[in-house]
Amino acid sequence: MQEEVDLILDDAAETMQKAINHLEAELVKVRAGKASPTMLDGITVEYYGAPTLINQVANVTVQDARTLTIQPWEKAMLPKIDRAIMGANIGVTPQNDGVQIRLFMPPLTEERRRELFKKATAEGEQAKVAIRNIRRDAIEQFKKLQKEGLSEDAVKDAEKAAQDLTDKHIALVEKHLAAKEKEMMTI
Repeated sequence: MQEEVDLILDDAAETMQKAINHLEAELVKVRAGKASPTMLDGITVEYYGAPTLINQVANVTVQDARTLTIQPWEKAMLPKIDRAIMGANIGVTPQNDGVQIRLFMPPLTEERRRELFKKATAEGEQAKVAIRNIRRDAIEQFKKLQKEGLSEDAVKDAEKAAQDLTDKHIALVEKHLAAKEKEMMTI
């Protein structure tokens, strides 16, 4: 029975770490005034009839702290990439010079910084909810094991271990949000 408890806890820890990894990926997409190729993650263009990520049809590079350049491998992709960026509503207007597209990151206003931080906070809340749901599922599995013969003390210990895992991962979420807030609020 103890092996099953350990297996449930290991699975919960692994799934909670996936929630943290997802949060990190989402926080990278929230722009903090600096140019980053990850801003374009998830934006697709029509490429020979298939939706394709921009970084798979063009070179995306950081020219300087506030400028991102996109140079498509095929010139015919310029207008499609331009439209896709406009449609994604990332807060930047693409500048198409016929050879490449430049994205100039405007300096963020205080209001825009707060708005972006609200978005980051919402991502953090989603991660916390996911972590708590993982804890709930683990506790339900412990209760099923109790019905199959696991002692009440062992169930209480397992629930405490699941709670400790949850607390640890929620603290990580808070740490990531604090770092993002610091990054966003510095000018």
